[in-house]
Amino acid sequence: MQGRPAKLGDRALASDAIAVDGKVVALSKPSAPRVLLYHKPVGEMVTRHDPEGRPTVFARLPPGRWVAVGRLDLNSSGLLLFTDSGELANRLMHPRYELEREYSARVQGNPDLEKLRQGVQLGDGLAAFTSIRPEREASGTNRWYRVTLKEGRNREVRRLFEAVGARVSRLVRVRYGPVSLPADLAPGEWRELQNPVTLQKL
Repeated sequence: MQGRPAKLGDRALASDAIAVDGKVVALSKPSAPRVLLYHKPVGEMVTRHDPEGRPTVFARLPPGRWVAVGRLDLNSSGLLLFTDSGELANRLMHPRYELEREYSARVQGNPDLEKLRQGVQLGDGLAAFTSIRPEREASGTNRWYRVTLKEGRNREVRRLFEAVGARVSRLVRVRYGPVSLPADLAPGEWRELQNPVTLQKL
């Protein structure tokens, strides 16, 4: 109600004027979440502190309370997103939104691509690539594939290939949802996303 003292539990609208001791207080608008793109190199842990003393991705980031959006294992590289908003991080990782994760995978062996598209049984349930295609010419026993998932289970890309008798020898995440790894972002470097609105609207 206009012109009355506030009591515990009252909520103010953006259009309300709030005064303390008769002086109108200017309310600051909440700032938009910040999002960083980081090119994770092989050999870094996605954790704040590693008991074995291995380097972590957080050591290279600018000061701030950054939350990692998903993970990449020690031997994987590529795009990692960080945000200062726990709410945004949870939304980007939640299975309900089915955000695509795209990878470039160097594989030893001759995997059954159709089986990987249809789904194979892993220890934590049925899994499948939403898309898989050869990416480069074969080099010896190695072949490169571009694969896409709509979830982020632990080591899922590696486990899918292992389930059909192949082995991933190199794994690079090249896209997370609508955000791709910039070609000019070197391993170990970060860049702030200038327009995170697209991520907030997901």
